[in-house]
Amino acid sequence: MFARITGAATRGLLVALLIAMPSMVLPVSATESPEIIALMAILGGALTFAEYFSNYPSFVEFREAPPLNRMRFVAAFAMISLLSLLTRDALDPTGLTALVQTLGTRLGEALDFAYSPVQLTVLMLPQATPIDSLELTRNAAGIAYVVSALAILGFVLAIRVGNWPIANGAFNVWVNLPLFDPTTGGDVVTRLQRDGRINIIIGILLPFGMPATIKLMSGLIDISHLTSPQMLIWMIAAWAFVPASMIMRGLAMLRVADLIAQKRRAVYAHAETLQVV
Repeated sequence: MFARITGAATRGLLVALLIAMPSMVLPVSATESPEIIALMAILGGALTFAEYFSNYPSFVEFREAPPLNRMRFVAAFAMISLLSLLTRDALDPTGLTALVQTLGTRLGEALDFAYSPVQLTVLMLPQATPIDSLELTRNAAGIAYVVSALAILGFVLAIRVGNWPIANGAFNVWVNLPLFDPTTGGDVVTRLQRDGRINIIIGILLPFGMPATIKLMSGLIDISHLTSPQMLIWMIAAWAFVPASMIMRGLAMLRVADLIAQKRRAVYAHAETLQVV
């Protein structure tokens, strides 16, 4: 019980810290609605604590199959931290922010080629956007895209090299996939494979589709506000993290489907052996 409370409390504090990170890093002059941010941080931390303290899962997938959710959190934390430091460099530069700025410039320039997601992210902004804001958006997109790619690569290595998830013991589908009902909709393996492929395809297309969608909505909303410090941080983080998280979820579901299929083949082979004997 004590270990569960400690683990749930630690996770809740980390989530609250993640939500409050931009406000903690940016200067006070660039902080918007601190009361709302504090409320969101408390709410996010409380929900995380309740989820991991409970014996029964509610909505968090793969909670008992590390390190998937840990990789997701580390990727999100790295994105928010780096983007906050990058945004601060234009307002209150320090040695650390200058280092992140240099990294962002190099990554942004390297990934800013024709039809790349980074270029589309810059092109979605209005033509009257100042050049400094365009460069900041490009650099932020470059950093976030690389972090998301590294997270996906790390999870692929965890599957191929670390033998995820069976390296941690038996995989409980009910606990790790609480929203998946294995009793409806046909064969479990087929459904997992279908859902996994759909998640991967959507994850690949989202970095291209999100900027295009925002550009199409420019007549309905004022997208010039997207370049404000906190809005830019969360927009770019969501643009990179949500697709990466979906790809990782798709890979995980394909892996689970493969394990179930392997188990079935082993059971069938054992049954045939018993019949022969």
